[in-house]
Amino acid sequence: MIPVLIGVVTVTFLLMHLTPGDPALAYLGQKAGPEALAALRHAWGLDRPLWVQYLQFAGGLLRGDFGTSMYFKQPTAELISARLPVTLELTAMTAVLIVVIAVPAATLAAARQGRAADSLLQLGASAGLGMPQFWVASMLVLVLSLQLGLFPAAGYGDTPLSQFVSLILPALTLAISAAPLVFRSLRSSMIDALDSEYVAFAEAKGLRRFRVLSGYALRNGAISAVTILGVNVGAIIGGTLVVESVFSLPGLGSLMMQGILNRDFPVVQCTTLVFAVLVVLIYLGTDILHRLLDPRVRNAA
Repeated sequence: MIPVLIGVVTVTFLLMHLTPGDPALAYLGQKAGPEALAALRHAWGLDRPLWVQYLQFAGGLLRGDFGTSMYFKQPTAELISARLPVTLELTAMTAVLIVVIAVPAATLAAARQGRAADSLLQLGASAGLGMPQFWVASMLVLVLSLQLGLFPAAGYGDTPLSQFVSLILPALTLAISAAPLVFRSLRSSMIDALDSEYVAFAEAKGLRRFRVLSGYALRNGAISAVTILGVNVGAIIGGTLVVESVFSLPGLGSLMMQGILNRDFPVVQCTTLVFAVLVVLIYLGTDILHRLLDPRVRNAA
């Protein structure tokens, strides 16, 4: 985990400092004079050698100092702590929606393998994979918000209920992109399980089809689906960058997007680090859950 985080911090620092653009010019505007620009660069330490800036940034992280935002003029740690809960709520709601969409669909497709329902579900999964997130978000807002008035088009409510409702469309946007992968993996595993000898033996003993599907096929298919879900939740965290900006949610993704547009080095570097930590923790949790579900992995360890 530590080498991954060091790599993320180093690559992000180099990308931000080596890409074209001047943070002082972005902050003061095109009409700023050379003296004002030079004074601001000196105040931010941007006139120092790159390796000195890197050591100062890395040393600050080791001391728990995330620096001060160039644009917001606030400690970066305060900005992140205020916005992190929104991103975590959005990620958790998306994961729940993926399970709610993928598990019943995969169970029905496996039970109806080769029939019309299976073909329609596979077609829907292919369509979900091919649709870009910003287009899905636009269509959901157009239909469910502007036409039917079921959900707010953008923003984050003031009460827990309004905040929950405001997260539904963003979570659904992310889930539509990720659920097809979980659906395909789970469907394939369930079909393999239904074709196995132990399921044929169970059916010969007179077990009902629902019991075979839920007790044997779904249980075995869940092992691979958990891995796919974990990988996709990691990707969902990256997807919040676009979705939070589209829906004007005050989360970590929109903060990072603002940091990129304003060339706010401390904000971009520290939000990237937090995203990396979240992804690593999710992958670690996925491995642990996989080991608990699969006795072969548990016994091999």
